[in-house]
Amino acid sequence: MRILIVAHAHPAFSQGGAELAAYHLFQQFRQRQDCDAWFMACHQIPGFSRPGSAFALRGDDQREILYDQGNDYFDFSANNLRYVAYDLPQLLQRIQPDVVHFHHYANVGIETFRLVRNVLPNSRIILTLHEYLAICNRQGQMLKTSGKLCERSHPQDCHLCMPERLPADYFLRERYIKSLFSVVDHFVSPSQFLKSRYSAWGLPADRIVVIENGQPDTAIAPPRHTGGGPQVFGYFGQITPYKGVDVLLDAFTRLPAETRQKSRLEVHGGGHHMFPGTFQDHIDEAISRAPKEVVYSGPYEPADLVRRMAGVDWVIIPSIWWENSPLVIQEAFRHGRPVICSNIGGMAEKVTDEKNGLHFDVGNPNALQTVMRRAIEDASLLDRLHAGIESPPSIMETAEHCLRLYRESD
Repeated sequence: MRILIVAHAHPAFSQGGAELAAYHLFQQFRQRQDCDAWFMACHQIPGFSRPGSAFALRGDDQREILYDQGNDYFDFSANNLRYVAYDLPQLLQRIQPDVVHFHHYANVGIETFRLVRNVLPNSRIILTLHEYLAICNRQGQMLKTSGKLCERSHPQDCHLCMPERLPADYFLRERYIKSLFSVVDHFVSPSQFLKSRYSAWGLPADRIVVIENGQPDTAIAPPRHTGGGPQVFGYFGQITPYKGVDVLLDAFTRLPAETRQKSRLEVHGGGHHMFPGTFQDHIDEAISRAPKEVVYSGPYEPADLVRRMAGVDWVIIPSIWWENSPLVIQEAFRHGRPVICSNIGGMAEKVTDEKNGLHFDVGNPNALQTVMRRAIEDASLLDRLHAGIESPPSIMETAEHCLRLYRESD
């Protein structure tokens, strides 16, 4: 089976969960004798130019293709019309994939779904939904500008939240996106929660299949043996306005001094400097004023994860939006670390309270500090929750599920 995986970015340049999930799946297919896999991703390199060609090749076997594209971030219409009208059709005709599995439409151009159907009428089109961008134009967060969680989309509500567009614009945006989604054979959702949101939005539930993003077979961090030492909490991932790092720092600061001295908080990640102004200043100030038990370790590469995970007992996910299926939850469970997370959305689905982790009221630093204090003072809690952790699906299992779906679509 010839398979083309399409992502909005290459993990060599951008290491978000969606691009890593897409690339891991491609790598797994490349190892199989019954698959001929290709990977195509937007380069996201400033100044990238290939005179006479929209594409460049990466990888020793030249099965990784970088392309130059962008889109309008309201309805995801492609900016590079030559690419859509001429370059991509030629590439598709040359590769002739049996399956085109999209892991995004941002930086891809949503018209590409229709293009694939026109150029390759017998090929299957699969789309993995990684967040709520089609539903919510506010970066797919379903979080109102007031900070309140959004339960549904409606043109009037969207206008009130983002008044720069009229209600009619939001109505037409939804109709346009759904018209192009109509050519997709099946949608993949990494969580039941995300599936329920898209089903309520209007996608047929029987066309949405839940398949988790599997983990690659990598080394596993050894368990920490605190031996009466400090309980170490770790945050892993990007620092954005929606990830709740400010809630975490506030909660840790509120711990009583004698309790806090029995613990440590390590913040592994970066990205807040991509939000210059109020948010960046807020995070920089919160880190600089944090108690001495807070260690800011900065950004990390995937190869660094095992070493960094080895130094923590707990992983904390304090996101203030619904999330879908955060990669860090699977990473934490793979390395045997219980997760403390907000009690909403994909986080609450993936982490079972009192079994393999603990929940706290989303956005509430007092609630989070209460949970952290319990983790510090209850000597038996860590071992009990560690025993409740089950290994997340492997990338091999995910690939098998996807292959079954590809064949069902035949």
